[in-house]
Amino acid sequence: MSSAPLIDRFFVWRQKHVSDRNFILLLCVVIGLLASVAAVVLKTSVHYLEHWIRNTPGKYMEGLIFLIFPLIGILITVIFIRYFVKDDISHGVTRILYAISRNKGVMKLHNTWSSIVACSFTGGFGGSVGMEAPIVSTGAAIGSNVAQAARFGHKRTTLLIGCGAAAAIAAIFKAPIAGLIFALEVLMLDLTMASIIPLLIATVTGAIFSAIFLGEQVEFYFTLKDAFDYGAIPFYILLGVVTGMVSLYFTWMIAKVEGRVKNIGNRYKRVLYGGTLLGILIFFFPPLFGEGYYTMRSMLSGQPEQLLEQSLFSNLVDDSGLVFIGFLVLVLFFKAIATSLTTGAGGIGGVFAPSLFMGGITGFIFSRIINMFSRFSISEYNFSLVGMAGLIAGVIHAPLTAIFLIAEITGGYELFIPLILTASISYITVVYFQPHSLYTRKLAQKGHLITHDKDQAVLTLLNVESVVETSLQTVTPDQSLAELVQVIAKSKRNIFPVIDKDNNFLGIVTLDDVREIMFDRSKYDTLKVRNLMFQPRATVSLSDSMDEVMGKFRDSGLWNMAVVEKGKYIGYVSRSNVFNVYRNMLIEFTKE
Repeated sequence: MSSAPLIDRFFVWRQKHVSDRNFILLLCVVIGLLASVAAVVLKTSVHYLEHWIRNTPGKYMEGLIFLIFPLIGILITVIFIRYFVKDDISHGVTRILYAISRNKGVMKLHNTWSSIVACSFTGGFGGSVGMEAPIVSTGAAIGSNVAQAARFGHKRTTLLIGCGAAAAIAAIFKAPIAGLIFALEVLMLDLTMASIIPLLIATVTGAIFSAIFLGEQVEFYFTLKDAFDYGAIPFYILLGVVTGMVSLYFTWMIAKVEGRVKNIGNRYKRVLYGGTLLGILIFFFPPLFGEGYYTMRSMLSGQPEQLLEQSLFSNLVDDSGLVFIGFLVLVLFFKAIATSLTTGAGGIGGVFAPSLFMGGITGFIFSRIINMFSRFSISEYNFSLVGMAGLIAGVIHAPLTAIFLIAEITGGYELFIPLILTASISYITVVYFQPHSLYTRKLAQKGHLITHDKDQAVLTLLNVESVVETSLQTVTPDQSLAELVQVIAKSKRNIFPVIDKDNNFLGIVTLDDVREIMFDRSKYDTLKVRNLMFQPRATVSLSDSMDEVMGKFRDSGLWNMAVVEKGKYIGYVSRSNVFNVYRNMLIEFTKE
């Protein structure tokens, strides 16, 4: 017995016995479980690889590890992608947004595992990237493929993609609220009860199973040591501006360096160039090795000077602490470059962990300088944590995600006020200069970004094929006025495309152009269609986005435009038909 009839029988049984709402909630549990498994697998594989690399070769190879192994990891990643995956799997969150915006929520099956394997090699061998984006991409791909198997439409597919991504964040940090808000804020899902409950179930499931698999071990978890001091509020406001400027630097450097490395034509030259420079940076600044959580734990454990002791600059330690501050400033500067080199050379990873890393260092440097050069005394521990929120808010344009993530990983909301202040000001600072985040900038430039603006979101989902009309009567250029009148008499439209025998589009004839002569029988045989036709001010291609189509309607003042593909006539689009299809889709899009 084939599997297809069995699947069909299952769906028939499901429709009879399980409501759509309950079926979606059940799938959310499955997606949350699978996303947590993906998170555990990637985190464990990266950590074991990194542990093996740091310890197996022996202490005498410690310097060579930093120089060579990041290059090896990127090379293995590139070979794996080229010969096994055979598809682009970089920029995970951007790929999710593209799938939602332009691909009806469809993500390929290999995305449920390929990013995990690739990131394991990149991160485990020391690539200066985070695991969060690959895990989020994997969770979203799980949601997409589950939705495809369940034969859901675009709206429910988008919801399950959000559930997978949210569950992944919840599983990584054991922070279900942050996962929920990430889906709403970054993936831009609608805030309705129809989406909130499935997202909550998926995130709680992801967090629970991650805790079961890993015990109490999470990426990093801290209990607040210092109480929040209201007198430090002005400094938290200033920290918001500082983290906003650092976020702008990070965003700018990522685009600059990654773009330059990717412009190298040969992929293996890219690996050699990017991997070698990355190895040199890590050799001089060991905190750049891997994700950077070890560095964050050192800073927040009260022993940040350990970072300098493990570097080549350990013999420069002085009592003033200025050398240590200078070392951290250089680490902060080069972290953006190291991340860019890793991804530009072909490594797979994200900017979430590097943002936390840079935010923690920014907050620490800021508070240490205040403590050293003023009469004020502020908590370096608290400012490091709040700085993380500032960078997350600025880099990925997600202040709410940043606020609740840090609140959840610290086990309380005592820092809620400074988190809100710093994250909000950082976001406002960045948006003033850069309206799009690292995740959305390239999509926005190409017009492929679905936004919180519901009108724009629905318009993005439309395409020319969905609104084209093919029922218009066509005429040929050699037909006489008498033949044209016969066509007009049978037609309900006032536009008549002119085509040749090979279906090439030549122009149009309108009823208004022949109205005054159509009853003059003396011209029936002498006038031809070619004497009456004209070229329209604008035409439409099947590849045009609906934004472009509406722009052509607006600029030309036309109410109808011919659809022409490589010179061949396809049909017509009209403003009225576009609005009708748009209205129906908007009703479906907003219906709970």
